[in-house]
Amino acid sequence: MKSKLLEPYSIRNIPLSNRIVMAPMTRGRAENKDLVPESISAEYYKQRASAGLIITEGTWVSPEAISFINVPGIFNDAQKNGWKKVTEAVHEAGGKIFLQLGHSGAVSHPDLLNNALPKGPSAINPQERVFTPDGFKMTETPLEMSLEDIEKTILDYAIAAIRAKSAGFDGVEVHGAHVFLIPSFLNSSSNKRTDQYGGSVENRSRFALDVLRKIIDIWGPGKVGFKISPATKSGIFDFNDTTEETYKYLVSEINKLPLAYLHILGPQQDVSGTPAAMYKDVAAYFRPLYKGTLIVGGGYTKESGERVLQDGNADLIAYGVPFIANPDLPKKFEKNIPLRSPDQATFYSGGAKGYIDYPIEADLLHKESI
Repeated sequence: MKSKLLEPYSIRNIPLSNRIVMAPMTRGRAENKDLVPESISAEYYKQRASAGLIITEGTWVSPEAISFINVPGIFNDAQKNGWKKVTEAVHEAGGKIFLQLGHSGAVSHPDLLNNALPKGPSAINPQERVFTPDGFKMTETPLEMSLEDIEKTILDYAIAAIRAKSAGFDGVEVHGAHVFLIPSFLNSSSNKRTDQYGGSVENRSRFALDVLRKIIDIWGPGKVGFKISPATKSGIFDFNDTTEETYKYLVSEINKLPLAYLHILGPQQDVSGTPAAMYKDVAAYFRPLYKGTLIVGGGYTKESGERVLQDGNADLIAYGVPFIANPDLPKKFEKNIPLRSPDQATFYSGGAKGYIDYPIEADLLHKESI
């Protein structure tokens, strides 16, 4: 059977060499006060350019968006110029790359925000751990965003999207997954607002849709992706009696937008026997609901990813951790080369170790066999 994972695919007018996506992964290598991508990040992404599409680590759209040390931003020109070196390296290697635009909202800490409290849709502590310069700390109760705060934040996304375009990215992905700002507006446990951004499904979805429309206005059709994780369970986030209705409505609305793709992260824990069991196979659940290009991720192997594509339940498969220790993952899939296991101690440790020092084994093995 011919591998669909290794088939070319086009996202509208963006040709991809295969259907393998490098998922966004925080790696903590912007080790400077201005959170500018370092030169080793250009090398890191270039090494992985054989992916059909690379989606970068979540990248802060403003200083207020920060919730993790040493993660790069896209809110000033120095950061834009750092990212430009990354896009040039990836394009030189024949790859395609989208920048993921992220905002943590309430999942931050005063230690990361010049002693200011973070802001969220409501003044509700998300009860999450945040990686600060002094190690992990628990979140505090945030300030509720005013309508002016919301307008400013949407503008922050827009300005970041403009900078990403100037940096040479092929497109951008809006981070609407995990427990960050956009999902906290969607979730009825963290959003208790009584204005146009809270209460009903339509109102809780408004912020996400406003951000997407604003960025599509900047980038145009087929250049903006959106990532969601409807089965997230963390802190105060859990599947509740509004979750399914919310995400069904949200997907029905984004069907009306000229997105590049919808990217869905499957459950990161066993949901069998829970109300979220319907999301155990997010590809099969969402394929009938979303009409455009569908990316799914979350623990797929070569075999399980292939099966999803053969069944027609997704168009692209996102791989995260396997790309850390296997920069040439598509070639390893093609040649059936066993995958290396990554050193978890170096996931966020800074420096080159565990970042750009994993070998490109498929090419090495090919040379040895000649």
